[in-house]
Amino acid sequence: MARFRTEGLDELIDRMTEMELTTSELADKMLIAGAEEVREAWKKSAEKHEHKDTGDMIASINYSRQVRKIGDIKEVDIYPQGKDRKGVRNAEKAFILHYGTSRIPASHWVDDADEMAGPMVEERLWTMYDEWLEKHGMI
Repeated sequence: MARFRTEGLDELIDRMTEMELTTSELADKMLIAGAEEVREAWKKSAEKHEHKDTGDMIASINYSRQVRKIGDIKEVDIYPQGKDRKGVRNAEKAFILHYGTSRIPASHWVDDADEMAGPMVEERLWTMYDEWLEKHGMI
């Protein structure tokens, strides 16, 4: 599926790296906060693209509460979880709606959601960073 990019967050990541905060509890809280924003954007995008039949897939869009570390990279998975009331995996439906099939046109709704989420994530994470600096008497 699509991957959320951090292009607008490079400066924030650089500052946190300089302060050795990328492995801190703050970084984990920021990842979860960003995931919340992305989740909401996914739900809005699915609705906007009219990918709602029963609403099961949209309702199932969520993120793992656990921050995963792969090498030096931390991440939080966001995707439609579980199965719908007919037993069809919600992630499978999302994939098909995103990329399409020979009979279903691709909508790239996840790409749209991630683009929509970018500014919201950036604003939320900068706010959290500024609040952390203020709390620790650094501004």
